[in-house]
Amino acid sequence: MLRTILSISGKPGLYKLISRGKNALIVESLDAAKKRQPVYGSDKVIALGDIAMYTDDEEVPLRQVFNNVKEKEQGALASLDPKKATADQLHGYMAEVLPNYDRDRVYTNDIKKLISWYNILVNNSLTDFAGQEAETEEQTEAE
Repeated sequence: MLRTILSISGKPGLYKLISRGKNALIVESLDAAKKRQPVYGSDKVIALGDIAMYTDDEEVPLRQVFNNVKEKEQGALASLDPKKATADQLHGYMAEVLPNYDRDRVYTNDIKKLISWYNILVNNSLTDFAGQEAETEEQTEAE
């Protein structure tokens, strides 16, 4: 599921991949408007499935961090408002979700973005963070 959810540099929110054109991707915003638009090769696009968070030992896939947030919040929206929270509150929240996160390389804005993205996904009922990735990994190993 996270392979088709995209973050586009310079544009707020998250987008769902709808189709691939010859020169562009067709995406739909995950906000209330559900507006479709093309995204061209000049835009920096990254799938959430390709993002990882730094820890003291290794990089942890974003889907695992989202699962940790989901367990903490019991599937509900995040209890912390990323826009109103202080840096100490955000780092405390991150320590609860991912205790060994790298405090030098994970910035306050990264934590805000994580919480905002999680809330967007929950609002759109896209909370099966591990489902398709596990299936995809099994299919790749079988081939």
